[in-house]
Amino acid sequence: MTEKTLLLPGIDPVQLYGVNDAHLDMFRKFFPGLKMIARGLELKLQGEVAEIERFETKLNQLIAHHQRFGGLSEQFIRKAMNPELDLPEMEPETEQGSDIIVYGNNGLVVKARTPNQRRIVKSALANDMVFAIGPAGTGKTYTAVALAVRALRNKEVRRIILTRPAVEAGENLGFLPGDLKEKLDPYLQPLYDALLDMIPADKLTSFLETGIIQIAPLAFMRGRTLDNAFVILDEAQNATEAQLKMFLTRMGRSAKFLITGDLTQVDLPKNQPSGLPNAVKILHGVEGIEIIHLDTGDVIRHKLVTRILHAYQSASEKSERN
Repeated sequence: MTEKTLLLPGIDPVQLYGVNDAHLDMFRKFFPGLKMIARGLELKLQGEVAEIERFETKLNQLIAHHQRFGGLSEQFIRKAMNPELDLPEMEPETEQGSDIIVYGNNGLVVKARTPNQRRIVKSALANDMVFAIGPAGTGKTYTAVALAVRALRNKEVRRIILTRPAVEAGENLGFLPGDLKEKLDPYLQPLYDALLDMIPADKLTSFLETGIIQIAPLAFMRGRTLDNAFVILDEAQNATEAQLKMFLTRMGRSAKFLITGDLTQVDLPKNQPSGLPNAVKILHGVEGIEIIHLDTGDVIRHKLVTRILHAYQSASEKSERN
């Protein structure tokens, strides 16, 4: 009889053991010769050496799966614990596996849901710089963040850099309470929200503290060389021509740039034109850069969002005719 204590870093014990230890009970059924005592991030095993080693191998596979796909289903655990199945046979099964970008938290599957979202995914593989331009609700930012998280998990890049112009309609940083970070966070919140869907909160906090993931306003990009990174510029319609040129020329040799924007929602002052339309015009046809235009057919929010966009578009066309 041998005793061994396994440490379980990088995973929430509830995720591993299941609610009310449901997963742990399954472990015990598959390994009846082992006595298991779970205490937080420690799992004490008592039994034969060979059984302990076999269980430890299976447990490591479960933890690796959770880290990659963000969840553990009962069905998957049953497959994982089956001694006749190896890890390569235990990939999640899906009818649209080719559309999956990344697996998020609690079993969330993030995938391309429209033809133009699929174009973004395909283009990001083939090009180092991609522009995704379209109306609200078309999943531009979410798709971009998912691609960045996938690249980080696959070790294609060392870090993720997310940036936005700190510009909002009718708002001014100076009138918001708090220090600089507290003033800026509301402008960057959509990026945090997307990341929290795909990366566990404790790991995201660690990534932010160590600089593996950086979220900052566009002005903070000046003077930097962004290398070995997946870089996203969100809300690019609110960047001036000078700001956009500054950002695009920050690109290092081993970097991916994805720029998103909505030309119908420019929040810059009237005397400051958006730099995005001119950038699209100038860069059209440049090798290594692809420009993808999304439309109302790509809207994946509530069905009313599509109707609202059509209504505004009709009103704008009537105004132009008059």
